[in-house]
Amino acid sequence: MSLPEEPVPVEDQAVVAPQLRALRRRASLTLEAAARSAGLSPAHLSRLETGQRQPSLPMLLGLARIYGTTVSELLGETVADRDAIVRATDMEPTAAGGWSYWQAGAPGRGMQALRVHVPHGAQGDIVRVHPGEEWLYVLKGRLRLSLGDTAHVLAPGDSAHFDSLTPHRLAADGRDGTDLLFVHTLLQSPTAGLCIGPTTGVTP
Repeated sequence: MSLPEEPVPVEDQAVVAPQLRALRRRASLTLEAAARSAGLSPAHLSRLETGQRQPSLPMLLGLARIYGTTVSELLGETVADRDAIVRATDMEPTAAGGWSYWQAGAPGRGMQALRVHVPHGAQGDIVRVHPGEEWLYVLKGRLRLSLGDTAHVLAPGDSAHFDSLTPHRLAADGRDGTDLLFVHTLLQSPTAGLCIGPTTGVTP
């Protein structure tokens, strides 16, 4: 089971909530259409847009794909320029749905690179299905990756590259969690609407 979501700090809610609404409108999507594409109820998405609920990282990834943007833009983060280099000192951690992640690439590009820490038990029951591709590399700990009906355990140094339309699920396979490098494509076309978002309670 996934961990309970913790409330977003007030200062973060003030930025994230209106940004979610503004980017949905920029994508010319109604609340109902965006919620359906993300696998959420309209009421749930409305609560995210009004700051009453905290979005999890998988939710943010799904909404970013649907809106043709990045997680950093959903969170209202800005970068002075699109420098090819991202310094370690410039990476600020962001917590969402129990996961912690650091932007490892500039926003506004066709791919998004993240360094992610997945704690044990966090979001491990969420199955994702959406257009695009994903690549990940295990830095530390062990990752349980389910692709369709097959489960794999990846150790440090192992990697995976797969079509995101394959139902997939990620979970830490150890009490200390796991650290990953994670890259996914950002879809900026009508096909992004194919994303069905997270669905809980599905076993591999």
